[in-house]
Amino acid sequence: MRFLRAVCLTALLSTAGCAVLSSGGQGGDPDFSAQADENIRRGSEAMERKDFLQAERYFEHVRTRFPYLEAANEAELKLADLDFEQEKYAEAREKYQSFIKLHPTHAQVDYAAYRTALSHYEDIPSDFFLLPPSTEKDQTEVQSALRGLNEFARQYPESKYLPEAKEKIEATRRRLAEHELYVASFYARRERWKAVVQRLEGLLKNYPGTAIEEEALFKLHDAYVRLNDADNARQTLQRVIERLPGTPAAERARRMLGS
Repeated sequence: MRFLRAVCLTALLSTAGCAVLSSGGQGGDPDFSAQADENIRRGSEAMERKDFLQAERYFEHVRTRFPYLEAANEAELKLADLDFEQEKYAEAREKYQSFIKLHPTHAQVDYAAYRTALSHYEDIPSDFFLLPPSTEKDQTEVQSALRGLNEFARQYPESKYLPEAKEKIEATRRRLAEHELYVASFYARRERWKAVVQRLEGLLKNYPGTAIEEEALFKLHDAYVRLNDADNARQTLQRVIERLPGTPAAERARRMLGS
């Protein structure tokens, strides 16, 4: 997610190299065809070789010169894809959303909807080694990605992009859960146990079933113990047994209840 841009910023690539990769622009006048589909093909080839300026000219030519052909609709999507490939996610998102509004019954409307959500996902800050961990960063784009992906899954349950969307939904849920766990740990180091409880209860309510659920539950139990709240501490151990049946965590919770 935005890894190339981070690499460029840390000077692992030259300034000129980054410019070529980000903008394409290998130049030359397009050799327009009289056939719309042929222009789409040539534009797609230009995009594959990162000649983004050339690709844009082909797609715009189709969109403006053949407005009543199906190829014009394809050109609209290609222009959005072009922005996406250059990591211009906000611009791509606007184009995809425009396509959905103008062509709500088009065969590729699910593609536009998925790419709209994916534009948020790809805009999530990465775990680049020179930057703070992702759990410490602002989670606005992660939340936007999760909302968009969930909305896509709800609206297009038969889409061929649904399996990939579900994988990204789980990735964003885990990331948001890890952020909540990070904040809870921050408060725990300062012995602000009520704040710890609030964060962990929110994590378990909003992101159930993630890989860090066991850790969150036992930390929640510890917070209740620190607050001398024996009832909620026992109930939390019972939740471990109910939510993680047949696991070593459930057995550990039973032993703790017995003691």
